[in-house]
Amino acid sequence: MYDETFMRRALALSARALDTPGTEPFGAVVVKDGAVVGEGFNHSVAHFDPTSHGEVEAIRDACRRLKTVDLSGCDLYTSCEPCALCAAAMHIVGIRKLYYAASLAQSGEAFAHVSAADRHPIDVETLRAEAGAPLHERALPAEQKLDAEAIPILRAWAASR
Repeated sequence: MYDETFMRRALALSARALDTPGTEPFGAVVVKDGAVVGEGFNHSVAHFDPTSHGEVEAIRDACRRLKTVDLSGCDLYTSCEPCALCAAAMHIVGIRKLYYAASLAQSGEAFAHVSAADRHPIDVETLRAEAGAPLHERALPAEQKLDAEAIPILRAWAASR
């Protein structure tokens, strides 16, 4: 159930970018049973980590705090509609519901005049298409190598469980 308090916290995290060099205005919180269990803020440029999006950082924080990789039953509040990377992370951990403030279209419009040197640019539409396409249809060239050596390792790990 939506709680404005959590959205306001995500927006407050987002606003930290106004005064923090190397950051971008994307903040997020993970909520479980009415309490914040994870917070995140975009540090992609500052940490030289292109996956350091607010949602991913909030998920990492929640998983560490709860000592789990299963966030089923948790909701995520974010200052902006998540990109495909963040949507994939939310799906992997089992986020129950997403609440977001600005849409991707709105954030794209707000950033239209910002140079690539001043932000970490993401072509959202290309990312969506690439993430959803079968490997052989993606723009990134890929070749499979040494699968005969990789598969026994995978099987041995699975058998030990």
